[in-house]
Amino acid sequence: MSDFSLKTMMNKPERLAPGHRMCAGCGATIAVRAVLRALKEEDHAVIGNATGCLEVSSFMYPYTSWEDSYIHNAFENAGATLSGVETAYKVLKKRGKIPAEDTFKFITFGGDGGTYDIGFQSLSGAMERGHDMVYVCYDNGAYMNTGIQRSSATPMYADTTTTPVGKESAGKMQNRKDLASIIADHDVPYVAQTTLTQNFKDLHKKAEKSIYTEGAAFLNIMAPCPRGWRYETAEIMDICKLAVETCYWPLFEVDHGRWILSYEPKKKLPIEEFLRKQGRFKHLFKPGNEALIQEFQAEVDRRWEDLLFKCSREQ
Repeated sequence: MSDFSLKTMMNKPERLAPGHRMCAGCGATIAVRAVLRALKEEDHAVIGNATGCLEVSSFMYPYTSWEDSYIHNAFENAGATLSGVETAYKVLKKRGKIPAEDTFKFITFGGDGGTYDIGFQSLSGAMERGHDMVYVCYDNGAYMNTGIQRSSATPMYADTTTTPVGKESAGKMQNRKDLASIIADHDVPYVAQTTLTQNFKDLHKKAEKSIYTEGAAFLNIMAPCPRGWRYETAEIMDICKLAVETCYWPLFEVDHGRWILSYEPKKKLPIEEFLRKQGRFKHLFKPGNEALIQEFQAEVDRRWEDLLFKCSREQ
């Protein structure tokens, strides 16, 4: 991997053109642009995209916002589609059908619905087979494109259309799935978790590392959704920062089996700081619901301590 330069990254030509129809304050396209900046300008890319917000808003046949080769695949098979393309590329390269000097990288994007749930089977297969590709999940914590239904990435007590808050319900009752850890257990060369922190340095570095590490790689990016999370669009960066500072969304990587903590807050903030800015959690701040916040905090603390233990073993 080349020496990292944030200035160089930010000055690269955009590979996702403006004019798409994603919502203002959406984290998905910000994440995509940041990932694609990690590509070397001379390299070609083949982009896969599972059905979802990103696909319907960036590709309206025959018009596309993507500057690279682009494949829209079904909700459930983003991993399988790109692994097939990567295999075909290797065969054509071996037969001399593709010029030796041409370098292609394979990157596929999917939301948490198409990654944690419906697409998990094909993702797991692609990772286990070790295809030289990067799967990027833009994790907005629900099936946003079809009406904000809960997914296994939805955090506990979130208000969604399929886990509505009411007299008998406090929202989703289950904890969110820790997908980055699950993919790390596939023994792939590189796994990382990141988000849209203020200067994008963590995201840019991990995107570059995932693209230019040989073999299968997985990048999990928390990408807030203004409609599903119900926040003011200008607050997206603050929400991402609070997710990290409360340790709800810790920044880490697993490099060839070695767990590495990317950032540890100097003063870990209480989870209320993250929850309070989101309308999907407003019911937690009503009188009598203090125990729910305490339960949420306990789960965040448990996962944080588990991550610290995994990383400490590698020191």
